[in-house]
Amino acid sequence: MSTYVNRAPQDTRGTWTTYLGLTLVLLFSAFPVYWMFVISTSTDDAVAASPPALLPGAQFLVNAQEVFTLNEVYFAASLINSVLVSGIITAATLFFCSLAGFAFAKLRFKGRNALMVVVILTLTVPNQLGIVALYIVMGKLGWNNTLLAVIAPGLVSAFGVFYMRQFIAHAVPDELVESARIDGALTLRVYWNIVLPAIRPALAVLGLLTFVMAWNDFQWPLIQLNGTDYPTSMVALSDLASGNYVIYRRVLAGAFIATVPLIVLLLIGGRQIVRGIMEGAVKS
Repeated sequence: MSTYVNRAPQDTRGTWTTYLGLTLVLLFSAFPVYWMFVISTSTDDAVAASPPALLPGAQFLVNAQEVFTLNEVYFAASLINSVLVSGIITAATLFFCSLAGFAFAKLRFKGRNALMVVVILTLTVPNQLGIVALYIVMGKLGWNNTLLAVIAPGLVSAFGVFYMRQFIAHAVPDELVESARIDGALTLRVYWNIVLPAIRPALAVLGLLTFVMAWNDFQWPLIQLNGTDYPTSMVALSDLASGNYVIYRRVLAGAFIATVPLIVLLLIGGRQIVRGIMEGAVKS
């Protein structure tokens, strides 16, 4: 045991128990997605069979076609709306949160610490408490039952501001900012040319987390878009699961289709998530 003292994790060779534990965690984590795929490829008889089938069937294309051709569920449009809403929210969150994080971390102004405390305190307030007030505000703006009502509240997040502030405070030295100011760079120039390149791993982490959160958001889009012609994918899935008789192969086919973009995104950006978390841990 003493050989592992003061040794970096990346320099420690994994044992068979490590790989066994990781394999079990992976299997337990991936099984719900696999089971969803199995049901989405099955017929009604296979879904109701006992014991249940553990291998995929051959009906996925049929089930997917039923999902996309249902007149009462605009599933194709809902996927496009989800991409639009999630993309705009992610881009806006990265810009506003990194800009605010830079201001809190490197700029000196009165009330900076007090404002940061207020931002952190907003994290303790459940989102459900502001639903009624938010709905009234959207009504005053004339945005109810539109995608704007879903996009606007998510353009910036308190968690994103706090995360960016903490990362920038450690990733960007004060001396680098001061030297840029001496050379005549304005604040926005410092932000664009010095801060942004230094926080790319943190932006990747925040962007992925924000996109997944916006994609999976259900409560607020359901309040605003239920019954409209342009729901998001989560609202469309709730419409698939509504009614006196639920066709589970159809519901889970739609759920699997809606999950595929997130799986692809996480596979592409998973390395950036690990890199951003590790760099933040080392800098802290």
